[in-house]
Amino acid sequence: MEVLPAIDLLGGKVVRLAQGDYAASTTYSQDPPAVAKDFAASGVRWIHVVDLDAARSGQQQNTDVVQRICQAVCGADIKVQCGGGVRDRIALQSLQQAGVSRCVIGSAAMKNWSWFEKLLADEAIDNRSLALGLDARDGCLAAEGWQEQLPQTALELARGVTGSGLGAIIYTDIARDGMLTGVNLQATRELISATDVPIIASGGVSSLEDVRQCRHIGCTGVIVGKAYYEGRIDLAQAVRLGQELSSSEG
Repeated sequence: MEVLPAIDLLGGKVVRLAQGDYAASTTYSQDPPAVAKDFAASGVRWIHVVDLDAARSGQQQNTDVVQRICQAVCGADIKVQCGGGVRDRIALQSLQQAGVSRCVIGSAAMKNWSWFEKLLADEAIDNRSLALGLDARDGCLAAEGWQEQLPQTALELARGVTGSGLGAIIYTDIARDGMLTGVNLQATRELISATDVPIIASGGVSSLEDVRQCRHIGCTGVIVGKAYYEGRIDLAQAVRLGQELSSSEG
């Protein structure tokens, strides 16, 4: 199982939000590429980046920072997964040109499912380079930087991409994000059972035990954010834990 440390960008800085609240942000670094290099030293193979400005506005605003993050770790054979504001092919291509290996599409897919299906059916696109971001609050999905509640459920859309060859689904429980209260294992387990697309858990990771539990229920990856920045998780140890479990169970 992959452990993906997170870099959330707001105004070019590394921050963390509490439950998606932009008014409740904490700044951890002014130098995102340096944070990425620290991650690389821990043995990670993927880094998860979110452009929070773009997630809220729909306009890419930190692409230059994302590119510098990609450049900072390219020599270490580390891949970058990035989301936030990917609403059209132009944004998708912009991130890919910046060096992003997997682009996360959330709001655009949830609000215009037919467009997303056409994207998946496009033979010019490698579906493994795409991920579906499903962010849920009280069971229902949220879009536009979590500011808009939608009627669909994560399970409905997860079932809709079964057999698509999609690279991953990133499932975030908004109520737990940035709160260090543990992963929503029940909801994550239901998603894993509902589709053949690999599931990456996000939101609430607070300890190595959360990492262990995510691997136990069958997650392909788990995103670690505030727990790392607050010193609750040793990233190198978490990476080893994921890899050791993968070896022992495989």
